Amino acid sequence: MAAAACKTVGSLSRAFSSYNQSALKSQYDALVIGGGHNGLVAAAYLQKGGVKTAVLERRHLLGGAAVSEEIIPGFHFSRCSYLLSLLRPHIYKDLELKKHGLRVYTRDPHAFTPMLEEGVQGAPPRSLTLGSDLTKNQEEISKFSLKDAKKLSSSIQPLLDAPPVNIPGLKLGRSIPDFYNIATAPALKILNQWFESEPLKATLATDAVIGAMTSPSNPGSGYVLLHHVMGELEDEKGAWGYVEGGMGGVSKAIANAAASYGVDIFTEKEVEQVLIDSNGAAKGVVLKDGTEIYSKVVLSNATPYITFKNLIPQKALPPEFIKAVDQLDYTSPVTKINVAVDKLPNFLAAPTPDNKPGPHHQCSIHLNCESVEVLETAYKEAMNGRPSSRPMLEMTIPSVLDHTLAPPGCHVVSLFTQYTPYYLEGREWTNQEKEAFADTAFDWIEQYAPGFKSSVVGRDILTPSDLERIFGLTGGEVA
Repeated sequence: MAAAACKTVGSLSRAFSSYNQSALKSQYDALVIGGGHNGLVAAAYLQKGGVKTAVLERRHLLGGAAVSEEIIPGFHFSRCSYLLSLLRPHIYKDLELKKHGLRVYTRDPHAFTPMLEEGVQGAPPRSLTLGSDLTKNQEEISKFSLKDAKKLSSSIQPLLDAPPVNIPGLKLGRSIPDFYNIATAPALKILNQWFESEPLKATLATDAVIGAMTSPSNPGSGYVLLHHVMGELEDEKGAWGYVEGGMGGVSKAIANAAASYGVDIFTEKEVEQVLIDSNGAAKGVVLKDGTEIYSKVVLSNATPYITFKNLIPQKALPPEFIKAVDQLDYTSPVTKINVAVDKLPNFLAAPTPDNKPGPHHQCSIHLNCESVEVLETAYKEAMNGRPSSRPMLEMTIPSVLDHTLAPPGCHVVSLFTQYTPYYLEGREWTNQEKEAFADTAFDWIEQYAPGFKSSVVGRDILTPSDLERIFGLTGGEVA
């Protein structure tokens, strides 16, 4: 790996350990197991409603999967989750998250898909860039299909501009077949009905499989696509953005709000077991060090598997319920790779030789997404117990917009890669195999952006089992 060619700035730790300095009490109205963003939100609302609440986090920092960590000196990473969108607007307002330090950088354009091909008459290879500008989207799509570009204007844009559907008050009637089709059909079936160009379908298909061990041709992937486009950010539907300081900034803002209401928040307090009374109701917890804390209610921010298989005595749960928990699917396809670089990737399809960011650098950059067939092949390899030889890569470079993350001239790169199985042909990954997979991913990036490998200062590789071990995500499942 290359030595850093950029100047390292002073370290600003994103970890906030022992957030609350008050002493741990033996009795609370409510206890929240886990200081992930969902647990912190629950605690804030409870305390705001007058319920004395404490949060007990296992790790040395809050946030669960929404954390910022300085893995390489001077470089601050959103180590697990890396984009913000689906946090509901009313939570922003109710908890006054902007007042408590949350700042978000919106991205436009949103997606960039470069091609691996020879340019024509000295021109760069083609690429597809999509954003909020309809005219520009049409121009981009017309590189691959005039028919699809026209359809975007006549059929899809009116739907995007229409008022959102009120699902609770929705009377489906004749629309039931269409609604059922979207919710259960393969994404590829839906995309084939609308479009003909492979780069457009493959780019959209990434949202149908991202974070899920599935392919665009599998039933149910249509819903995953719908799920990823129904969020919003700063009142913009379907938008995703970067949090200043990394995703730990979300958790810190929520924790600030919760603490301002009076929530007691503790790190390095691992819960060993939930205490159950004679009536089968939760009455508190036992920490790993043996400390007992009592409460009227216990909430768990851990996964259902950890909560009901590890923390609650099995005799307190009905056998059929335990069986249902055992049947939950936590299969993950994701290996997250965090990379420190001393210069921006310079893509053949959109050259920026001066190391200054172009609009495409702020996007979700989709590599190995020339066609749906490429995604299907990558999926099948993982289903046979092997990491994909041509993995689907979603690259983001948040430091293009957020200059607090890296030293001047340097950048942090997030690679959300698919597909990698939890076990390699039935056994655990070795460190050598993890490094080999990262090398494969970097080799592919090098084809799109020559010089990328020589720019690497350091990297952090997290396979599904690593995501489980570090962040408590059962199976490494992130969706």
